[in-house]
Amino acid sequence: MTRVDFYVVADASSEARLQVAARLAEKAYRQGHSLFINAGSASEAEAIDELLWTFRPGSFIPHHALTESLQGPVVVGWGQEPNNHDDVLINLALTPPAFFSRFQRVAEVVTQDTTALEAMREAWRFYKDRGYPLQKHDL
Repeated sequence: MTRVDFYVVADASSEARLQVAARLAEKAYRQGHSLFINAGSASEAEAIDELLWTFRPGSFIPHHALTESLQGPVVVGWGQEPNNHDDVLINLALTPPAFFSRFQRVAEVVTQDTTALEAMREAWRFYKDRGYPLQKHDL
């Protein structure tokens, strides 16, 4: 069954959310996982794509945008279902995607932005009501 982790950030900025997503992606990649990053919009997908190249000096996370390639250990997309990934999903959309349950793990990044916070509370209830194991991590 899919395990869902909520990473709660004390910051309200969308930038902090992307930074945490990049850190999670780096950690998962270094542990040998393949992952799909599900952005909430095309502009967010572009922002996380750029951030994965630059967020830390000396860090390298090979990745592709879903429009470029379906292959590789890390793929960034939005509004489409990944074909070849089912290990780790980092969900940046404000609702659980329809395909979340095919993944072994889902990471939801929560900021203190009012809209995002309420959406993540709804997501928590959604997963909980369906019996998925939930973990909360305060960052």
